[in-house]
Amino acid sequence: MAVPFLTLFLTDAVRASPLQVTAYLIAAPLSAVTVSLLMGHYSDRLSSRRGLIVATAVTGAVGTLLTAVIRDYYLLLALTVTATAAASALVPQVFAHARTSLQGSPSAVMTMSTLRTVLSLSWVGGPFLATVLLSAGSFTAVYVFAAVMYVVAAVVAWRMFPTAAPAAPAAPAADSPDPAHTVAGPDENRRVIVLTVAAFVLLQCTGNLSLQALPLFLKSELNAGLGDSGLILGLCAGLEIPLMLGFGMLAARYRLRLLMLGGPLLSLAYALVVASASGTWQVAAAQLLNASSIALLQGLGISYVQDMVPSRPGHASTLFTSAGPVGAMLAGPILGAAAGFGYREAYLIGAALAGVAFVLFLLARPSLTGPRVIRTTRIRHTGKQSAELEPTV
Repeated sequence: MAVPFLTLFLTDAVRASPLQVTAYLIAAPLSAVTVSLLMGHYSDRLSSRRGLIVATAVTGAVGTLLTAVIRDYYLLLALTVTATAAASALVPQVFAHARTSLQGSPSAVMTMSTLRTVLSLSWVGGPFLATVLLSAGSFTAVYVFAAVMYVVAAVVAWRMFPTAAPAAPAAPAADSPDPAHTVAGPDENRRVIVLTVAAFVLLQCTGNLSLQALPLFLKSELNAGLGDSGLILGLCAGLEIPLMLGFGMLAARYRLRLLMLGGPLLSLAYALVVASASGTWQVAAAQLLNASSIALLQGLGISYVQDMVPSRPGHASTLFTSAGPVGAMLAGPILGAAAGFGYREAYLIGAALAGVAFVLFLLARPSLTGPRVIRTTRIRHTGKQSAELEPTV
C-alpha cells in the first residue's frame, strides 16, 4: 500500500526537498539491510523463529502507526532507521521458517514459489486500496490500515507458528516404492554467492526504479492520473500470481539456473518498452513482461539463494531479501536525478542495469552444491544397500 507512493508521501505530505527525499531513500534500505542481516544471523541459532517474527510484526505496527501522524522529516527519518528497519526482517524470517519446515521435501521449490504468491496477492489490492484511501482521506488512513495489517500478522504468527523447530524428515525405507529424500548439501563458494547476490541487487534496483518512477512517469510524460498508477500496479501483481505458480511447476522439470537467466532479459525488455511508450495502454500491456520478470526472480530467486547456503536458511533468506532494500538505495539517487533529466532516461538506466545483471548471472555459475536427492536401492540377493547422489540444482 505505502511503498509505491513513498516519494509522493515525502514530497506532498512531509514537504521534503529533493535532497531530503534522496537521503531518505538511501537511509531506509541501508538501515533495513543492516538490521535484517543481524537478525538473520541470530535467527539461525534459535530453536524457533516465532518470537522473532512476532516481535518484528509488533515493531512494524508501532512504526507504521507513528508514521501515520508524524510529519516532521527528521522524526520520520529516525523512525525509519529504527522501527521500520526492524520490521523489514519479518519477510525473510517467514521464508526462513518455511524453508526449515520444508527441509527434505522434493516439492520445496514449488511450495516456496506458491508462498511467494501471497505477497503478490497483497499487491493486487494494496496499491488500488491505497489510491481509494488517498482519494477519500489522506496518507494517515493508508498508514493506519498498514499498522492494522502488522497486528494481524503478529497474531497469526503467535497463534499458529510452532514453538520449536520442525523435525527433519526421516529417510524412507530402502524397500519403499520411491526411496528418495532430500538432504542439505554443502554451501556454495563465496564468489558465486557474491556475484549472484550482486545480480539480484542490480535487478532490484531496476525494479525499484521502475516502481517508484511509474506514478511520476505517467503523470509527467503521459498525463495520466493517480488512479492509472494503482490500476497498472494491480494488473502487474495479478499477472504475477499465475506466472509464479507456472514457473514453480517448471522448476520441477528444469534447472533453476536456466529459468533464472530469463529474469534479467525480461526486466531489460520491460524497461525498454516503457522508455519508448507513448500511451498508458502500452505501459499496461508491458506489465506482462514486468510480471514475468518478477515471477521468475522473486518466485524462484529465494529458493535459488537458499539452495546455495542450505546450512543457514535465515542468513540465505536475508541475503536474498536484502537485495531489495540495497537496490532501492541505489535507485534513490537515480530517481532523484530523474526529476531533472527525465523519467524516460531513468528507465533506460534500468535497462542497462538489467543487462549487467544478466552478465553477472552468467559469471556466477554454481557448482553442484545445495540440496541433493539421495536415492537408496537394495541390491538383490545380497541384502546390501547402496546410495547414489543426484544433484537437483
